[in-house]
Amino acid sequence: MNQRLEKFSNWLKETEQTFAFVHSSSNVFYLSDFECEPHERLLGLFIFPDHDPFLVLPGMEVDQARDAGWEHEIIGHGDADNPWDMIHTALRNRGIIEATKVAIEKETLSFGRAEEVMKRYPSVTFTSAEDKLNELRLIKDTKELEVLKKAAALADFGVETGVKALREGCTEMEVLATIEYELKKKGIREMSFSTMVLFGEKAGQPHGNPGDRKLKKGDLVLFDLGVVLDGYCSDITRTVAFQEVNEKQKEIYDIVLNAQLQTLKISKPGTRLGDLDITARKVISKAGYGDYFPHRIGHGIGIDVHEYPSMSENNDSLLVEGMTYTIEPGIYLPEVGGVRIEDDVLVTKSGYETLTKYPKELQIIK
Repeated sequence: MNQRLEKFSNWLKETEQTFAFVHSSSNVFYLSDFECEPHERLLGLFIFPDHDPFLVLPGMEVDQARDAGWEHEIIGHGDADNPWDMIHTALRNRGIIEATKVAIEKETLSFGRAEEVMKRYPSVTFTSAEDKLNELRLIKDTKELEVLKKAAALADFGVETGVKALREGCTEMEVLATIEYELKKKGIREMSFSTMVLFGEKAGQPHGNPGDRKLKKGDLVLFDLGVVLDGYCSDITRTVAFQEVNEKQKEIYDIVLNAQLQTLKISKPGTRLGDLDITARKVISKAGYGDYFPHRIGHGIGIDVHEYPSMSENNDSLLVEGMTYTIEPGIYLPEVGGVRIEDDVLVTKSGYETLTKYPKELQIIK
């Protein structure tokens, strides 16, 4: 049993739980090294205090699970099978006749699947597996950090590619397509979220949708993108100006950059997470744009592009060495445009390291 599974199994024993049913692709991958997108089919990892775990997955994925290194029992189910009957048998084979406490991912498990457990174990009480899994995933190990740094470098390349593709009259979707094509040539199969390339007034939409807007002189251009590499995500945002920049655009750019740099300065072990958000918000509010910074300062990043912790101002947890997260202040002016600057950040022993390295000084692309 790998160390991650062993730690989780020990927690089940300490908290006197019958078993855990972990269903999310991200947490199954974290605990088993097996990546799978099952769509509507059942994926599940069953973990016990005193028994070997087993994986339940679509039958067509069995070979991939073995290739990933999974050495324990695998239950592969076909589309005509009822996997819950197969699970029930596997549980009985481990001597589990009654289940009193079962750890599940409460935030994401469907009610229908919870009902399947309750049908077979009417006296069951569900507990949360998320808190323990978040705790385990919070601190990245050496192998994880190696992958995250490579993923961040590919995000840098994506922005560089997008900047080079800017031409007067090109559309957002044309630039987006160029970015993703060049990344696929480097072996990237999947982006960590829908790539954003936004021109002009559309950059004033924090989560705008790229389309056929054509690039014009004087536009701000916002790139927000990331890749999935070996199961781990990156996420970067950069904003540039095309051919020229006016005073208002330069003003908000400088404010956002200052907010990000001031927030990075306090990124070190022992800093309260909420103070990161507060620091950036104070800079932007003092400049008169507080109402135009509508989102938190960032989010955890790793297997999921948005994962624990949430970097909002009311988070009293402290930064610890090995955490990875984003810092991404922004100002968005409706019908005018916007600026966001985002980096992936690692907490080091005495401070921080930005994993994304693409330049942040205002660039005017000629």
